[in-house]
Amino acid sequence: MGEVIRLEHIVKRFYLGQPNELEILHDINFSVQEGEFVSIVGPSGSGKSTLMNLIGVLDRPTEGRYFLDGIDLSRVTDNELSDIRNKKIGFVFQTYNLIAKTNAQKNVELPMLYAGLGRSERRARARELLEMVEMTDRARHLPEELSGGQKQRVAIARAMANDPAIILADEPTGALDTKTGRLVMDLFHRLHREQGKTIILITHSPELAAETDRIIAIRDGQIMDQGGRD
Repeated sequence: MGEVIRLEHIVKRFYLGQPNELEILHDINFSVQEGEFVSIVGPSGSGKSTLMNLIGVLDRPTEGRYFLDGIDLSRVTDNELSDIRNKKIGFVFQTYNLIAKTNAQKNVELPMLYAGLGRSERRARARELLEMVEMTDRARHLPEELSGGQKQRVAIARAMANDPAIILADEPTGALDTKTGRLVMDLFHRLHREQGKTIILITHSPELAAETDRIIAIRDGQIMDQGGRD
């Protein structure tokens, strides 16, 4: 098993060169191995979301280098970055981010459309993924007709659309009740165990973090600890 993610001396600042310049992340260094289930834990305002945006290639660091599958992303064009993002990383957000006027099936098909898959291939794969998250009977429902847990399961199916090596989950159970949150976490464990996915869970919950292989604790934009479980 190799290393899929390596961050070296990552710094992120906003309002560059202005008097009220903000440094959100300070000298972040860590790596994630292929097939690891890692959690990034910290209170609100600790820099978790900024870090997630960098790992997810939604933003670039101000300083430092990020290697994804051995590729130095500082040397990659924006077009190549969006291609990497679409094919290598599956995103699951607290707010689901489903397209409102589009049914569950079409929501799951969307990343495959961007990746250039043909219509029948997209349909078949989306059906397979909805079956995996036990949402086949809701394939034609719009997001507004689904409960929070059902939306999150559709979002997980969509994250898996292009069979990414990495799943980034940002507070995926944050808007769910305990029982539904449990179902969603069980789904992540299954993807990790059965499909060998590398999963990075961003959470403020120590209980959820304790279920992962390794906890990276962040506070005030710095990594405080990145060891394994006791």
